[in-house]
Amino acid sequence: MTQMPTPSTPIRIGTRGSALALAQAHETRDRLMAAHGLTADAFQIVPIKTTGDRVQDRALKEIGGKGLFTREIEDALIAGDIDIAVHSMKDMPVAQPDGLLIDCYLPREDVRDAFVSPHFAGISQLPKGAVVGSSSLRRRAQLLVRRPDLQLIEFRGNVQTRLKKLEDGVAVASFLAMAGLSRLGMTHVARGAVEPAEMLPAVAQGCIGVERRADDLRVAQMLAAINHAQSLLRVVAERAFLARLDGSCQTPIAGLAELDGDRLRIRGEILRPDGTEVIAGERIGLASDGAAMGDDLAAELRRRAPGDFFDWA
Repeated sequence: MTQMPTPSTPIRIGTRGSALALAQAHETRDRLMAAHGLTADAFQIVPIKTTGDRVQDRALKEIGGKGLFTREIEDALIAGDIDIAVHSMKDMPVAQPDGLLIDCYLPREDVRDAFVSPHFAGISQLPKGAVVGSSSLRRRAQLLVRRPDLQLIEFRGNVQTRLKKLEDGVAVASFLAMAGLSRLGMTHVARGAVEPAEMLPAVAQGCIGVERRADDLRVAQMLAAINHAQSLLRVVAERAFLARLDGSCQTPIAGLAELDGDRLRIRGEILRPDGTEVIAGERIGLASDGAAMGDDLAAELRRRAPGDFFDWA
């Protein structure tokens, strides 16, 4: 029988310290409480500041990419300072440190991007030459495909920081994840959600993953009770797609897997950062074959890409 945590021996949950990250950690805690009949004092939320949180004045690609939001948290997990780590899966590198794994996913939220602007209702309403802020190469490239006339500027920070920048007129519009706004109770901030047909989301957008030490069987049994099997199937397919492309924050890549019973459809695209070229495709098959489908789709997009397509990667 699994030994349950107590107030004197709590499960320590590692997370970034932003409002959104803390909301995700609390959601994980609350699901574990409900699944195992535990009280809040059997858990300890441990905020950990990452390099990506500390360095706000430079683009991610200049300081190392996605791992900047996870490295310190994973170091704490390996060292035994925390028992589990809660991550936004769209921020996770495809390669994990030895001894760590993610096999627990919470039910996936809205995968769409949110269009946010104090003045305009949507992308098509933006005037020619309007300044749009985004730190996401994927969103920037997709926007330039549709509106090459726009000016794009770097726009980093948490949700509140970005909203303040819009309020101060640094840019007239930006994009956030609908999932994040939903978890913060702030969906009213969005002028509207951008459908995947217009802007395919980031791989694993809207999904929370819980990381653990591979040899921690007690934690493994506890997490198994809150794992959402359908979200796992979708994210595994998308991350297999990303892995074949060696995706990082320096790579404009989008991907989305959707389930219909035991069938899975995965769409993916790779883009040049300036939006001058998009290569897209999809696969449909059994959900149990999702990882192989994601890998195969990525291999096809690589074959179709011109020889210089990945020079920016």
